[in-house]
Amino acid sequence: MYHQYLRPARLAGLTAFLVSSLTYLNASGQTITQRDPVIADLVSQISADSLKAHVDGLVRFGTRHTLSTTTDPKKGTGAARNWILGKFQQYARQSGGRMTTGIDSWTLAADGRRIDKASEIANVMATLKGTDPTDDRVFIVQGHMDSRVTNVMNRESDAPGANDDGSGTAAVIELCRVMSKTPFPATIIFATLTGEEQGLLGAEHLSERAVQEKWNVEAVLNNDIMGSNHSNETNIIDNTRLRVFSEGLPAYQLSDRAANIRQFGSENDGKARTLARYVKELGERYVDNLEIITVYRNDRYLRGGDHTPYVQRGFAAVRLTEMNENYDHQHQDLRTEGTGAKAVEFGDYARFMDFAYLKKNTAVNLATLANLAKAPAPPQQVTIEVRNLTNSTALYWQAPKTDGSRKTKGYYVLMRETHMPYWQKKFFTTKLGMTLPYSKDNYFYAVQAVSDDGNESIPVLPSPNLR
Repeated sequence: MYHQYLRPARLAGLTAFLVSSLTYLNASGQTITQRDPVIADLVSQISADSLKAHVDGLVRFGTRHTLSTTTDPKKGTGAARNWILGKFQQYARQSGGRMTTGIDSWTLAADGRRIDKASEIANVMATLKGTDPTDDRVFIVQGHMDSRVTNVMNRESDAPGANDDGSGTAAVIELCRVMSKTPFPATIIFATLTGEEQGLLGAEHLSERAVQEKWNVEAVLNNDIMGSNHSNETNIIDNTRLRVFSEGLPAYQLSDRAANIRQFGSENDGKARTLARYVKELGERYVDNLEIITVYRNDRYLRGGDHTPYVQRGFAAVRLTEMNENYDHQHQDLRTEGTGAKAVEFGDYARFMDFAYLKKNTAVNLATLANLAKAPAPPQQVTIEVRNLTNSTALYWQAPKTDGSRKTKGYYVLMRETHMPYWQKKFFTTKLGMTLPYSKDNYFYAVQAVSDDGNESIPVLPSPNLR
């Protein structure tokens, strides 16, 4: 038996109605997958008003430039990070002792480029410790707190940074508010990073720390510029689509893996691309009237983001960004050009944002994080039998390395045609292997572990069994 995902079409007023169990909808075998009631309830708690309050709180510090003052209690990066820490501490009190908070600071020497003097740099973090002591998986959700105007070295002028990246930072704060009350077997880190505009400094530090401290980081969701629905130039107004950027070929140890990637055609199935597909499925499962657009590149032209340092270190990391950016409200000195009907206001103000849209985009993060953290660890040693010429496909795997506080109900084998961007069919089994009546030459496959509540792990693509 197989189940195909039903992805919401982009039609006005269309809502994905969900049924209480996996049910066939038509002869093609498409189904709607059940929503976990715990996750659905958490999604419903995300508030547009709360997100606006977070953004307004960030904007009131004038500038959050990385090199701005750290001693003024009302202005600059120091005041902003203390305010964020206070929010995290407030939410930690409702976690039953499972959440810890702190400021991770270090001194960065002048680099002759965007750091012109030795400076104290700091990320603000809240860690929601998993309840399963045998599960060491870590999931990171992040946005960058720093802001800028036209001159990237201008640390004095007001830089509201409401959307870039007050939106991503507010999303992280709101996720912390909502999720801190709920126990999850795996660990979730809520991180607001600094130094993005000066060269991805906070992400470089945190991703390297993850390497040095041997964190088992399974996924990183980077939120940057995700709260505006109205583009300049094209004047498109659309709050029904969200982009997820993901790299194709891995930046990490590519030379060691290139031969296998080329031989088996897995250029489109690296860690980041696999995570992007997962974000699309979970986001569209839980968030109505939103289509996740998977963009097949690591980032936009001439731009960069805080997911990239993780990608470069071999972690699965993607960037979530609004569909149509407005460059009048990014990296701009605050000003108005022209008069009358032709006047154009420049500056990253909260009044140019759509907080209902930001609510949906924040919900995508929550659905993805919660499903991952509730799911079992992925299956191990997934292989596909290729030693014989057959018109069927045999896959084998081992159980997840931990199964502590929740049971693995079974496994999904995922399948898609080689030219298709998304998984088309799901086959459920309770066994550690499955033989399918489809040629291995015509399809790609992956395997997920599934919890009793129906939460799926990240898919694992099989390695060819050549001996």
